[in-house]
Amino acid sequence: TALEEASLWDTERPREEWVAYHCAQIALITSQIVWTEETETALDDLENGTDDAVKKYLDVCKGRLDALIKQVQGDLSKELRNKIITLITIDVHSRDIVGALITKRVENAQDFLWSSQLRYYWAADSRDADIRICDYRSVYSFEYVGNCGRLVITPLTDRCYVTLTTAIRLFLGGAPAGPAGTGKTETTKDLSRGLGLPCYVFNCSDQMNYQTMADIFRGLSQAGAWGCFDEFNRIPIEVLSVVATQVKTILDATIRFTDPENRTGEYKTLPAGTPPLKVGDYDFFGQEIGLVPTCGFYITMNPGYAGRTELPENLKALFRSCAMIRPDLAMIMENMLMSEGFVTARPLAIKFNTLYALSADLLSKQAHYDWGLRAVKSVLRVAGKLKRAEPKVNEEAILMRALRDFNTPKIPANDIPVFLRLISDLFPGLELATNVDEVLKETAIKVSKQNGFQSEDIFIAKVVQFQELLDVRHSVMLLGPPGAGKSTIYQTLVACKNVDQPKPLCVYEAVNPKAVTSDELYGYMTLSKDWKDGCLSIVMRNMCKCWQPYTSAQTDQWVVLDGDIDAV
Repeated sequence: TALEEASLWDTERPREEWVAYHCAQIALITSQIVWTEETETALDDLENGTDDAVKKYLDVCKGRLDALIKQVQGDLSKELRNKIITLITIDVHSRDIVGALITKRVENAQDFLWSSQLRYYWAADSRDADIRICDYRSVYSFEYVGNCGRLVITPLTDRCYVTLTTAIRLFLGGAPAGPAGTGKTETTKDLSRGLGLPCYVFNCSDQMNYQTMADIFRGLSQAGAWGCFDEFNRIPIEVLSVVATQVKTILDATIRFTDPENRTGEYKTLPAGTPPLKVGDYDFFGQEIGLVPTCGFYITMNPGYAGRTELPENLKALFRSCAMIRPDLAMIMENMLMSEGFVTARPLAIKFNTLYALSADLLSKQAHYDWGLRAVKSVLRVAGKLKRAEPKVNEEAILMRALRDFNTPKIPANDIPVFLRLISDLFPGLELATNVDEVLKETAIKVSKQNGFQSEDIFIAKVVQFQELLDVRHSVMLLGPPGAGKSTIYQTLVACKNVDQPKPLCVYEAVNPKAVTSDELYGYMTLSKDWKDGCLSIVMRNMCKCWQPYTSAQTDQWVVLDGDIDAV
């Protein structure tokens, strides 16, 4: 139905209205099927002598994208906004690819630039969406994805997609490797969404043994799901050598069952290759289990970190590696600014990228500084909120305020003048007052006096900044030397939230992480393979389920780790 209605985009119901009538997953895949079909038609017309066919189609792509950006600036429901942001994210990449076809003078649909894209084709007879990228062929599996957004696709993402899909074609796993925050796990998850497959992410630790890994592999094999094993090289070396045999067993079974002659009974009639169906049973370490050949194994690693092991050679041979060193920040910034409704996204993205690059070079080296991808995404979310709150305000001013107000709390006093100077150089002539929550400020002064503290300006400012960061972050670190007032800052904010309330609305549980062992803090697996909860998981469960002393009336429930910071 969505495809039939898509043919009326240019006549009866424009695409930006059509989006509201279909769920996010269907709207997205329909858009991608239409884009593939229209681009190939334009390339065929070019081959048949219509010189400006692809250029005309680029104008169509730009028009559709602009219409969506205008719509996202308006007042929308949360679900519809998420849906349109996802469409904009994919549309920007589609527009860029059509632009690249023109600049690289691509003349037909067989060119590598086009064949290396994730392309969708509607097969009307089987009512399937066929997926192609390079040599890889698959069918969209329609696993429920929901309205969760998609990754910004950059040249690095494209290369990773080609590497991972070719790995599936060669019956191997995939192994994206690189520093933290480069998008290894997210790219794997996003590719699984693009193929309509379920993807389970496991955070590996030295607690994992060969039995827990075998349980996970059995589940993935029978469900036909992908498993993404984060920080895979934290698993002990003696476990990894057994894992290699387990993965090899499943991959060998997948290769064997691609030929219908090797299958038994009713499975012989199923299509050859790797259909998203059960194709037979095989022996997995003494246990007969089923195989759905769409299952896949992906491992992500941070090479050279403390407490990491080198992978054994027999395991390396089963995974195709893909280096992910530096994400294309400028492209990601531009795309996300567009998604948040910024019209002048490209020049703003250049300024944003320049500021973070210069900050990394010119400011002092601090352990807590992060000028990478994760920090960028949270600032862009803040900028989007400000843009929607004040749609008439100059876009440069909005971005400048988000960059200044979000970053200054984490910058020490000696770096502040340098950072503010960088901002004034990049945004010349813009002088904006800082938005301060006056009510909270007054309450903090009142509470400080009640508790016998001096209401110093810098102390009150830190309490207010702490609340501002909590509004946009799930968790916040208060850093400083002993006696700097870190505990007092969060306790003052708790007191501010509970002022004049009959019962506390904000409660916290403080744990000194150095007073207990690592197992007691996080939990551990016993020898009988039972899980024993640690302090943190017990507190979190009590808070989530509102078990005494916590109640559903409380607006804030915090777990506070009051002590030194390190990884273990």
